[in-house]
Amino acid sequence: MKLCRIETADGIKPAIVDADGAARDLSQHLPDIELSSVAPAALDKLRSLDIATLPLISGRFAPVINDIRRILCIGLNYSDHAAEAGMAVPDHPILFSKLCAATGANEPIIIPKDSEKTDWEVELAVIIGTKAQHVSEADALSYVAGYATFNDVSERAFQTEFGGQWVKGKSCDSFAPIGPYLVTADDVPDPQNLDLWLDVNGTRRQTGNTSTMVFSVAEIISFLSRFMTLRPGDVIATGTPPGVGMGFKPPVYLKPGDVVELGIEGLGDQRQEVIKYNG
Repeated sequence: MKLCRIETADGIKPAIVDADGAARDLSQHLPDIELSSVAPAALDKLRSLDIATLPLISGRFAPVINDIRRILCIGLNYSDHAAEAGMAVPDHPILFSKLCAATGANEPIIIPKDSEKTDWEVELAVIIGTKAQHVSEADALSYVAGYATFNDVSERAFQTEFGGQWVKGKSCDSFAPIGPYLVTADDVPDPQNLDLWLDVNGTRRQTGNTSTMVFSVAEIISFLSRFMTLRPGDVIATGTPPGVGMGFKPPVYLKPGDVVELGIEGLGDQRQEVIKYNG
């Protein structure tokens, strides 16, 4: 199933995508796409619906879950991206967090105040649906509710030139576009064989496939669950392939007026206009 949240004149409504790609209103069956909606039993109930009988709905995409619990990110998870960043391939997953609110797939990217190095990163996002604690790699994917396209927007100077951890360059407003869809795990039989791409102003910047991850989705979930309890609504951004702006010589960064488009095979596309900070 493809689930989404649609902004309408009457507020945000939950929706499901039919076989023709049209969004159908789920609000008669659940109030929103939220933590309880991604539990296995709740997803099974949605699968039993006759989607064709639901009313059509249109509007702008909102973040795929109303109450994302936290956004956990994995750094340098493609060896060729590590090389372009001038960093070693890690022996263990590198964990950091994004502390900003998630935004919809097509909402603008805001260049932060005093930023000169705002960058892009197309990533596979994993949405946890079941509490996971000390899980094995063999069982790890059974804890996944679904997957989504994610842009781990980053400010490289904030990230690397002011000491401390990466989080301050990852958490500016608008730096976590997710969606348009939450595609349930049963419709993604192999998360390690998905094509990713990203364009800036119509020029292809990133091309990759999740098969080249250093650490697979199952490895990441198992690893994280050793150190923290993963819970429904946790989002894990699993790293980006090469082609980010800082990797070019000279580097290329986003500026107001740019348009970023990105997508992942089967998970849907995003389009973000880049605008200046207006605080």
